[in-house]
Amino acid sequence: MERRRGRKGWERRWRLGVLGLVRRGRQSAPELRRPVGARNPAPADRASQWVGPWSSWAEASAAWPRVTTCAGPLVHPRGLLRASPPFSKPLLWAGLRELITPPGKDPDETVHSFTQRRLGPEVASLAMDSLCRGVFAGNSRELSIRSCFPSLFQAEQTHRSVLLGLLLGAGRRPQPDSALIRQARAERWSQWSLRGGLERLPQALNTHLTSRGVSVLRGQPVCGLSLQAEGRWKVSLGDSSLEADHIISTVPASVLSKLLPAEAAPLAHALSTITAVSVAVVNLQYRGARLPVQGFGHLVPSSEDPGILGIVYDSVAFPEQDGSPPGLRVTVMLGGSWLQTLEARGSVLSRELFQQQAQEAAATQLGLKEPPSHCLVHLHKNCIPQYTLGHWQKLESATQFLAAQRLPLTLAGASYEGVAVNDCIESGRQAAVRVLGTEPNS
Repeated sequence: MERRRGRKGWERRWRLGVLGLVRRGRQSAPELRRPVGARNPAPADRASQWVGPWSSWAEASAAWPRVTTCAGPLVHPRGLLRASPPFSKPLLWAGLRELITPPGKDPDETVHSFTQRRLGPEVASLAMDSLCRGVFAGNSRELSIRSCFPSLFQAEQTHRSVLLGLLLGAGRRPQPDSALIRQARAERWSQWSLRGGLERLPQALNTHLTSRGVSVLRGQPVCGLSLQAEGRWKVSLGDSSLEADHIISTVPASVLSKLLPAEAAPLAHALSTITAVSVAVVNLQYRGARLPVQGFGHLVPSSEDPGILGIVYDSVAFPEQDGSPPGLRVTVMLGGSWLQTLEARGSVLSRELFQQQAQEAAATQLGLKEPPSHCLVHLHKNCIPQYTLGHWQKLESATQFLAAQRLPLTLAGASYEGVAVNDCIESGRQAAVRVLGTEPNS
């Protein structure tokens, strides 16, 4: 763990394990925090084992409706029995179509193709396009339905219908039980956060580990991995090195591919094809402003604005974090083809550019026309892995190679089976289970 003083506010860098790196951008007062989605409260329950009693450190928010923007105004996802913009027909027709559509025959399919085949072109081009941008900052015409939305894929495979499959619980994993999980379900939590910020989690992890004799190395970039004759790893750290019996890697797959030795070339090739996209996050705070709607936030289809992915209404989810005096907080996410084009051109990606785009989006889409009282901008380079068509085959290839070669290496993190914070917590738990051969007690 490191904390160092930057030019503007504190810059924090979190290192989890030898190969795990998570970064958080600079903050200036007042601190602005973005809520984290928690459809499955189990990872939060496991996190509480390190941080302490839930009631002392956590904040949760009940479910709020989402809205989307299309052709200018915000649109609420109503319209089941009657046509409601931006859809030309009631969504009931899409549901009836889905029930009679035969299942696909391909082992994988893009999200757009799957949705268009089962629910029609409008749902594919508006709803799922927006959802893929909001979750993955990606293109629904490239992302894999099997890897990005496995429950939808499994529902069609097992019940010939997505709607029937979801109603019958297709693809649903057995959920652990605890008082916290029961409370989350009863109160219909949709997000959870930590008092003091999400940095509380890695801070508590550091305390938990170091108190048990674990050494956490800071400022030690990994330059390469090599296998020794006795089957142990040599980890090169620039001007020093260390040996390890087993490595759990949580760095991006493409980064790990460049660290692997020549003997693992097939694995390196598979991992190198798992790419990632960049996202700019702009936190805005407005004094004396109000939102025109109440909700979690809204997503923006690529046909409406190729650069703005969506806006989260932070003050609606967690009003207790608005500061004193309170101010309206929103988070604008930018990325998609607009940002990819700028990166490909080698354009200057300045703080001023992202702030201008974010303020224009907040003014146009939410009517927040006054300048914000505070603004935080951070560009997360290559931060969200893209599970493109055939992603499952890459994972299968990597798993088979690790098993055949008996490499003491476990893959975890956002590059494989889930990009959200909760997914990464669960990925870490599963990695520990695989290495230990049993469920950890704490």
